[in-house]
Amino acid sequence: MSESVLPMFSSRSFIVSGLTFRSLIHFESFVSLGRYTPKYFILFVAMVNELIYTYSIKNIYLVVVKSIIPGDICDSHFVKLLFETEKIDIVLHFAAQTHVDLSFVRAFEFTYVNVYGTHVLVSAAHEARVEKFIYVSTDEVYGGSLDKEFDESSPKQPTNPYASSKAAAECFVQSYWEQYKFPVVITRSSNVYGPHQYPEKVIPKFISLLQHNRKCCIHGSGLQTRNFLYATDVVEAFLTVLKKGKPGEIYNIGTNFEMSVLQLAKELIQLIKETNSESEMENWVDYVDDRPTNDMRYPMKSEKIHGLGWRPKVPWKEGIKKTIEWYRENFHNWKNAEKALEPFPVQPPFV
Repeated sequence: MSESVLPMFSSRSFIVSGLTFRSLIHFESFVSLGRYTPKYFILFVAMVNELIYTYSIKNIYLVVVKSIIPGDICDSHFVKLLFETEKIDIVLHFAAQTHVDLSFVRAFEFTYVNVYGTHVLVSAAHEARVEKFIYVSTDEVYGGSLDKEFDESSPKQPTNPYASSKAAAECFVQSYWEQYKFPVVITRSSNVYGPHQYPEKVIPKFISLLQHNRKCCIHGSGLQTRNFLYATDVVEAFLTVLKKGKPGEIYNIGTNFEMSVLQLAKELIQLIKETNSESEMENWVDYVDDRPTNDMRYPMKSEKIHGLGWRPKVPWKEGIKKTIEWYRENFHNWKNAEKALEPFPVQPPFV
């Protein structure tokens, strides 16, 4: 964490929502903020029943927080009471259902948590007059593009239930700026990777499969490309937005580093199985059915946040090496991690 942002956070209290789905960002956020913030944090989860899904206390035990509060952002009474009993200055809203594959079969749950839950949270934050509300969205709200780069003014054209729910939630958040001048900021980031991420996402999934002598499962052709950012770089971006981001604005958090899913699999096979043979690498790849929709690319322009002084710093080779090493020792931090390694993991029905 850069020294220049420390004074701003020295006496602030935070809600960081979403203990489960983006644990790697939370871990890095807590490490960065927790070292320098003597006051406290409050943290609560997206859905109580998701504690058994992606949550592991082993992934955050190094961080000192005031409270870890299991709760539900869709419970308006709980959220309102939280703001009434704790003096909250800043909200970082990560909480969401984020697994795109799962969104096709549990679309209503994604709508409920991501849209209604966000509305509950931003409404309570507005009533409590918090200083800043950061909503963490995704590059997927733009839909796919083969050549055109998206900037923050590009239209939202989501193509899957997850991205649609995030786009809808953005509208509710933005409306609080338009109607009340409530200081909200929206971020849209590329794919994030690093230690502590639940292995349903493509990088930890492929790493874990290979480390358990199983094949990488490629959806469709594997020619879809994604831009990957290391977790600490994304945290630096959030801290930059916290300090310098203007209320009512949207900031893309992107990178020029881009790789196809198939090339990702081959690089990980080279690193973990120590082979450069194309025929041997093919033995570690299993092509499965594609998603109902699978965007080819999400190219974004990030000049706006570059103007605030942020740029990604961690090279791919450095970040992926750290990530591989972490999963070698910590995969079993989650008691149900093996379920995440299926090509299309399906969780218990939503109630």
